[in-house]
Amino acid sequence: MNPVRNPSDDSQDFKGSKNMRQKARIFNGVNRREFMKLAVSGAAAVMMPNYGCSVGGSSKATAERPSIIIIMADDLGYGDVSCYGSKKIQTPNIDTLARGGMKFTDYHSNCPVCSPTRAALLTGRYQQRCGIEGVIYAKGPTRQTGMALEETTFAEVLRKHGYATGIFGKWHLGYNVRFNPTEQGFDEFIGYVSGNVDYHSHIDGAGFDDWWKNCEKVPEEGYCTDLITKHGIDFIERHKDEPFCLYLPHEAPHYPYQGRDDPPERLPGGRKGKKAKGDEIIRAYKEMVEVMDEGIGQIVETVKRLRLERKTFIFFCSDNGATKNGSNGVLSGHKGSLWEGGHRVPAVAYWPGRIKPRTVTGQTALGMDLFATMVSIAGAKLPAGLKLDGVDLLPMLTEGAKLPKRMLFWRYRKERAIRKGPWKLLVQGKDIRLYNLDEDLGEKKNLAEAEAERLKALEDELATWEQEVSAGVKLRA
Repeated sequence: MNPVRNPSDDSQDFKGSKNMRQKARIFNGVNRREFMKLAVSGAAAVMMPNYGCSVGGSSKATAERPSIIIIMADDLGYGDVSCYGSKKIQTPNIDTLARGGMKFTDYHSNCPVCSPTRAALLTGRYQQRCGIEGVIYAKGPTRQTGMALEETTFAEVLRKHGYATGIFGKWHLGYNVRFNPTEQGFDEFIGYVSGNVDYHSHIDGAGFDDWWKNCEKVPEEGYCTDLITKHGIDFIERHKDEPFCLYLPHEAPHYPYQGRDDPPERLPGGRKGKKAKGDEIIRAYKEMVEVMDEGIGQIVETVKRLRLERKTFIFFCSDNGATKNGSNGVLSGHKGSLWEGGHRVPAVAYWPGRIKPRTVTGQTALGMDLFATMVSIAGAKLPAGLKLDGVDLLPMLTEGAKLPKRMLFWRYRKERAIRKGPWKLLVQGKDIRLYNLDEDLGEKKNLAEAEAERLKALEDELATWEQEVSAGVKLRA
């Protein structure tokens, strides 16, 4: 049962050079590409968050080197989790993390779609800086592109600091093997490189088999969500005696809408199976989220069983808001838009002994903040010359500190947005809207005319950011 071979897939063509690259790996987990990156890096100062403490973290954190687990859902909306108000979907394990840690009410993805959000998360910078502004599609010219290898990822920084690094699940930052996660700082990768696969046949949207083990396609039977959990547990068990960074980007509840026992929708040879419709989507969507939640419970239970709970930081979030098949609660808009429903998503941080249980924060955070936060937790240092847009959340998480005042920006297709405190400017083509989110979370009352002076100031800030963030950048997607 082999689907049509993708003529652009060079996993076999690169086999020889891949082996050479593996042999070229040198001490302390640095491969040849990373070594060259270090060799040519400048001596520019590293931009640090203005907390009065560096991203490098304390000496105590350096000595302990806690492990890190990042779990990210796909297309999970603000109203799709029971601790965020869902009555239809039960997520007891995510709820348990929230009770035992910190729940965010103002956490955002950097973009309302997949690839750009992941680029920002991996690099700690606005995705515009690496040219990933849109989805890297399975069909069309973007299938040949990916995130440039010159970008520095959190996995590369942590690996150089002695961490074992693994990703199991969705990559979506390049189909070609040269953009594989193992070329971007991850020691291990099992999963898929496209935007979505059939949960059972693991065939992507273009009809190609898409299940990988490192740089090789290795078929594996099983429901995608369960496989991600299985490999995550295995990684934790194998690396229990050393610091590790585990990244688990789930597919759920992204389409195709399939439960554990549903038939494949995509079959080998381009044949089509059964596609969910109507009430079947509603039923499958609920199951997909609940199966993911079950897997999250298994991950946390593994950490507890191995007595790693007090030295493991766990963070859960979604890559963007829900489609119309999910729920964004009281928020307006859906995935793909810069209304709050497109990018304000559930997020929970859990670290017994460090994060106070049952805390809720209304401070504004973005996915790109996780890079600086992980570096701080690990007690690592950023490479010389690397400037992050994200800030270190650790003082807020563990001490209740206030985040530095900052303006935050979004851009996707013909939409732009800027946040300054509670004020949000939303530009959609020629339509310009201004909202006070503290008073109007649902974005119903446009204050553009009433707050003309504030509107103009935010427009100017947005224009300045747009010019700066794209200067000299080659658009890749």
